[in-house]
Amino acid sequence: MRTLPTFFISHGGGPWPWMTEFGSTYDKLAASLRQIPASLDLQPKALLVITAHWETVDFTVSGAAKPGMLYDYYGFPDYTYQIEYPASGQPELAEQVLQLLNHKGIQASCDTQRGLDHGTFTPLAVMYPEADIPVVQLSLKTNLDIEQHYQAGQALRTLREQGVLMIGSGLSYHNLRYFDASAARPSKEFDDWLYETLMIKDAKDRHQRLSRWQQAPSARIAQPREEHLLPLWVVLGAADDGKASRIYHQNDLFGGISASSYRFD
Repeated sequence: MRTLPTFFISHGGGPWPWMTEFGSTYDKLAASLRQIPASLDLQPKALLVITAHWETVDFTVSGAAKPGMLYDYYGFPDYTYQIEYPASGQPELAEQVLQLLNHKGIQASCDTQRGLDHGTFTPLAVMYPEADIPVVQLSLKTNLDIEQHYQAGQALRTLREQGVLMIGSGLSYHNLRYFDASAARPSKEFDDWLYETLMIKDAKDRHQRLSRWQQAPSARIAQPREEHLLPLWVVLGAADDGKASRIYHQNDLFGGISASSYRFD
């Protein structure tokens, strides 16, 4: 039986795929996102996106059959508030996610009104521009507890054997106060640490080092609040601590910011 990998992706800023104003800034990211479908052995039956842009007290799964759009960004051109990514939802998958979490004693609920936020529709518009694969979203917990998110991923790992592609959508660097050349050093320091850590072959050692991420160089500059890093723990748990490979990296975003994305097999 073929099993899909999981991914942690840096999803970029706002609705960047639609904006010519960004020029070539996101060309490397776009190329890496397009490569993900091409790298898979089979076409996913559905996409489960763990999005950094949705937080709830308990884990919540989106259950709308036809999810709307959430333009959860500010200060962008008017036309970016008319974007459509018309993927369907999949209530059956949402129910299965709910059952898998509850079976492991993880409190979770379903939101049948939730639309697609930009942490979801922005990267998917590049990966699957035809919007022909159903999409379900999973929230983060507002307590931002690393182990609870890792355990949620473990509870969902059997979905990979059923053709569900799990994507953790965040950013390896997310500090909007320092989003220019001033972020070059701290973003590189943290990005280097994250890469070195994820490349550790022993799963136990890697997990222990990841659990101490706040001690990493420039950790709290790179992630003042870790919601954009937490999807990593969910997909790592779902991958059963599988081997990591870096599928995207650049160090010249907005004057020198480093960012990366990873695949787990």
